[in-house]
Amino acid sequence: MLKIGTKLEQNYKAERRWCWRRLIIALFIVMLLFISSCWYYINRQMQPFRPGAPAVELEIPAGASTAAIAAILVDKGVIANGFMFRLVAAFSCLDRQLKSGHYTISPGLSLPEVLQLLVEGQVQELEFTVPEGFTLKQIAELLQQKGLVQAEEFWQAAAAEYDFEFLTDLPPGPERLEGFLYPDTYRVTPGIPARQIFLMMLERFNQVYQEVYTDNEVSQKYNTREIVTLASIIEREARLDEERPLVASEFLNRLNLGMRLQSCATVEYLLPEPKPILSEEDLQIDSPYNTYRVEGLPPGPIANPGKKSLLAALNPAQSDYLYFVAKPDGSHHFSRTLAEHNQAAMLYQQQ
Repeated sequence: MLKIGTKLEQNYKAERRWCWRRLIIALFIVMLLFISSCWYYINRQMQPFRPGAPAVELEIPAGASTAAIAAILVDKGVIANGFMFRLVAAFSCLDRQLKSGHYTISPGLSLPEVLQLLVEGQVQELEFTVPEGFTLKQIAELLQQKGLVQAEEFWQAAAAEYDFEFLTDLPPGPERLEGFLYPDTYRVTPGIPARQIFLMMLERFNQVYQEVYTDNEVSQKYNTREIVTLASIIEREARLDEERPLVASEFLNRLNLGMRLQSCATVEYLLPEPKPILSEEDLQIDSPYNTYRVEGLPPGPIANPGKKSLLAALNPAQSDYLYFVAKPDGSHHFSRTLAEHNQAAMLYQQQ
């Protein structure tokens, strides 16, 4: 009986060990299948969501969370699984490196490629160029044509306050920016606020003005706004760069003698559209900008001058010219006396 009991006990223990082995093997197989399934699922999520589909444009707002960015990508059809995007971003320690901006992204990119694109900040940029001598109104029209800013937003932003020393103590209103929006080529992202565009242009003006500024007789006699006002008139009157210092000299000579500037450009600033020839009626417009009627400089710039006009205003040529008249080729004839000027005007008007 003892032998039979011992044998049964041995068989029971052997069976029990075999059961445990089978259970471990089964669990191992289940775990292997689970890991394989997870790997397959993750690998599928990493692959391009819609190969061959057209690229889509989307906006990642500043300060957007990883969850918000994932939701945008899913909504635009760039990726299939927002949770997987967040998971990969977190495990890669890239979740805090995603950059805002306007993107053009192909759904044919893999999830890691989309993630890398957002980390590198490969945003779509638009380029616009403000020509020298453009007015505030013309800049508004340019930005609207480019689809960057709507009119209402532009003028609201133009009337806002900006922390620049050269704008201190200027009267409120959008016109206070006239002359200080530096003409240049700028690259911006679509959807950029108008205020941000103004900041870029004002900062560029500040940089250029510091480069050209000279402590001399002109800068000691006139403040920054007056110098920019003079430069804006030079910008609108002179076509040739080499004539800008002479035009500056002519205007400063007149100011020193208390003569009216009689600049056609200041009258054109008052008109809805520029004219090739001003009428007598135009010259009689009642405005502080009409330098045919008022003495001294107009109350503010009439355009946004470039670097060469700013340089000319600060460093005029040494001359005793008091008059100039345009030639057919765009250059000017400069005169010292009214008689000489009238003779030149008659000559060139006949050509």
